[in-house]
Amino acid sequence: MEEYFFQCPYCWEEISMLLDSSVNSQTYIEDCEVCCNPIEINPIFKNNELIDLGINNIEQ
Repeated sequence: MEEYFFQCPYCWEEISMLLDSSVNSQTYIEDCEVCCNPIEINPIFKNNELIDLGINNIEQ
């Protein structure tokens, strides 16, 4: 598990999350630690290195 930083697509605050680099492609939902809105997170790893990080808001 490694910590990665990015901006929340709702409040634009910088937040961090722990991502598991042992799984090549993932999709999951976490709440922003600042504004509590749900964020869809799509990290893609290759050889345990992050090559893409999709961060999307979830339309309500």
